[in-house]
Amino acid sequence: MIDIGSLQALAAVEQHGSVIAASEVMGFSPSAVSQQIKKLEKQTGFSVLERRGRGVLLTERGLTLAAYGRRILSELEELQSTLLSDPAKPYGRLKVVAFSTACRGLIGPMLGMLASSGTDLDVSVLAEDPREAVARVAGGEADLGIVHDWNSVPLVIPEHLVLEWLCEDIADLLVHRSHPLAARSQVEAADLVDERWISTPNGAICNEALLRIFAGLGRVPDIQVYDPDFSTHIALVEQKVVVALVPRLGRPALPADVVAVPVANPVPERRVGMVHRRTMTASPGIQHLAGLLRGIAAPEAS
Repeated sequence: MIDIGSLQALAAVEQHGSVIAASEVMGFSPSAVSQQIKKLEKQTGFSVLERRGRGVLLTERGLTLAAYGRRILSELEELQSTLLSDPAKPYGRLKVVAFSTACRGLIGPMLGMLASSGTDLDVSVLAEDPREAVARVAGGEADLGIVHDWNSVPLVIPEHLVLEWLCEDIADLLVHRSHPLAARSQVEAADLVDERWISTPNGAICNEALLRIFAGLGRVPDIQVYDPDFSTHIALVEQKVVVALVPRLGRPALPADVVAVPVANPVPERRVGMVHRRTMTASPGIQHLAGLLRGIAAPEAS
């Protein structure tokens, strides 16, 4: 009989491209993953991997077996999350991946509620941008992802994932209190073309959203500093170095010398949601976390 652990190892190697990468994701040593692959080859009687340079590729039979394996593993996950679980007693370990402001604004309050309720759920959290979050949930590395997309930067969701939007989040222009725009009730893109900016790194969704604000003007923002942490953005605005575009979700109380000014035409707005695999839809643990997140996000939507 084919071992489930061996199928998991093969599927991980196919998805991540190497035995080493698969071992890092699975939390095993490369040697342990290799042993699982050898066990699978012994059980089936044919090779599933072949060496190609310094890496490995799946053989034709290996690819077919991996496809069957993914389906079997999905059905097993669905079985474990439904028939083998008590809907009234969510328990077990769940991995959540979320972008940093959601960690502060949504995940932190959720963990507080879990701790005070005494629920037997062990939740671990990893901070990642939405694209990485989607990839981790899709590949089985995480169980629940908190993601966002801006109105001009769509987020691609694989078909085997379920996406539910939780709330909408608006970003404001942050300037120093002495800045000429600080007294405005709102600003537009044309007002911002001569400013020096701090932005999240190139390729990050929030960076792309900033670039989109200027797209209609045929200009690009003058970005002087790239930093992934919005706390740094606020600090540099306070120091009169740059201006910033910072979402409201998870934003700490602003220093006295930092002013938030609404932006219009276009309004920089993003949707915030959660994703999980369809096979986990009926999981009591997923349903419990989803219910908590809906309640926490509700004030953000109003």
